[in-house]
Amino acid sequence: MGRIVWFGPRLQARAYWQFIMRRLFSAVLFSMVLVAFAALAACKAEPRKTDAELGLNEQQARGRRVYEAQCERCHEPYSSAGVHGPSLKKLGTRQYLPSGMPVNDDRLTDVIMMGKAKMPAFRGTIGDQQLQDLLTYLKTL
Repeated sequence: MGRIVWFGPRLQARAYWQFIMRRLFSAVLFSMVLVAFAALAACKAEPRKTDAELGLNEQQARGRRVYEAQCERCHEPYSSAGVHGPSLKKLGTRQYLPSGMPVNDDRLTDVIMMGKAKMPAFRGTIGDQQLQDLLTYLKTL
């Protein structure tokens, strides 16, 4: 009872391949779990801070609200890992954007308002004052 009786080489080969596939599936699943844990451990996002803790002035705080509403879904502000787009951590201290363009208000305005590659254009979505507030906030990252 409960004992498998092997009938010929076909059944033996089938059982062997089923055994191999189960082992392979287990190894792949284990590898995926390890990769997921490594990815979580590599993400070093800082805990959420208030405007006061970040030392933001009124204009920068308004820019942060624009960022949270429009940009944060794709760009992590305080992590080296991006969500869908590149991280903007330390954007204010960089010389160049990931595209190779220099980091300055004119270039950032062009990218924000007209979009670039997969990034949508925000012309008509944010106003001039919101854009200036956002640019001011981006320099604090």
